[in-house]
Amino acid sequence: MENELKPKFIESLQRNNDQIREDRAKTIGADSELIYRRRVEDIELKIKRLEREREGLIDISPLDRNSLTFADFQLEAFVQKDIELSLTIRNLNIQLEVAVKRFEYLFGKTI
Repeated sequence: MENELKPKFIESLQRNNDQIREDRAKTIGADSELIYRRRVEDIELKIKRLEREREGLIDISPLDRNSLTFADFQLEAFVQKDIELSLTIRNLNIQLEVAVKRFEYLFGKTI
């Protein structure tokens, strides 16, 4: 028996509509899932970074180890930045919750 090679181009031309649609659906689905998963991971990363930044705000160490004053601490700036970061984190957590639920609904998988 001799193995006959079938030309891929000819095979591709001979595919029926169902096969073409299935191939396209698999490709679109796989790409969409990957992009969606990355978006969720990006939101998670933003949240972690902002939480670290917010925690860094409360590190109000003195100017040096012998000093007992916090001369560079600006109360108004601290409060404003803390509130801004807290609201941004809250909004990102809402986005994350929605994105995770939609991912699970659309792709039938958990992240």
